[in-house]
Amino acid sequence: METWHAILLGLVEGLTEYLPVSSTAHLLLAERALGVSSPGRTFEVLIQLGAILALLSVYAAKLWKMVVDLPSDRRTQMFVLAVLVAFIPSALLGALGHKMIKEILFESPTIICLSLIIGGIILIIVDRMQFEQRYHDVMDIPPSTAFKIGLCQCLALIPGVSRSGSTIVGALFLGADKRIAAEFSFFLAIPTMAGAFAYDLYKNHAILTPADMQNIVVGFIAAFIAGVLVVRFVLDFISARGLSFFGWWRIVVGAIGLLAFTGAV
Repeated sequence: METWHAILLGLVEGLTEYLPVSSTAHLLLAERALGVSSPGRTFEVLIQLGAILALLSVYAAKLWKMVVDLPSDRRTQMFVLAVLVAFIPSALLGALGHKMIKEILFESPTIICLSLIIGGIILIIVDRMQFEQRYHDVMDIPPSTAFKIGLCQCLALIPGVSRSGSTIVGALFLGADKRIAAEFSFFLAIPTMAGAFAYDLYKNHAILTPADMQNIVVGFIAAFIAGVLVVRFVLDFISARGLSFFGWWRIVVGAIGLLAFTGAV
């Protein structure tokens, strides 16, 4: 992998991580198109740290207020508990299925592209549905509801499903409005992506060369810059425009992928 590959892939990660389009699918398909790969598929996971820091930088004031309020404010305590409870299912399942996910699912363009297309159809259908909206502030989502959203996130262990897409759709069905569904997905991304980063680094640090680390750093920086731009606008976009745009995007990318890498279209 050359430096420009790492920059391009980092931009892909940052631009797609917080959209319901599956950043992992876009990264894996982009790597196939470029003819590059990383040892143990570590690059794809580790550059997510850039997207995490992008989110932390944009939400710094809100997160700091939570830290200050956490020891004494019951509402903040319940929200933090809700995020942690939502994180647990995918953390456990991801650790148990780590090898299968990396060695089988990541290597199947057919699974990736079909997941993109099916997920796109679901987004278009969901965007036309009317839901009972019970939650209009992300801090009001209780741990019991958050746990169910966390179960939805487990679907994103299949590349192409989309972590943000599965959690947003799950939150909509459970009573959140579109903006709050997307915002809760943002907060849930922090422990989820940080956990994936730490676990993957622990499992694969021994096989990383200095050149690999250099590419990861470059990809991380590119993902951070692109992630900051996306996080700043995506909540307003989803609130105003809904999910259909992303659904059609997924269908087009999935169809192109099937045509290019499997000959199935």
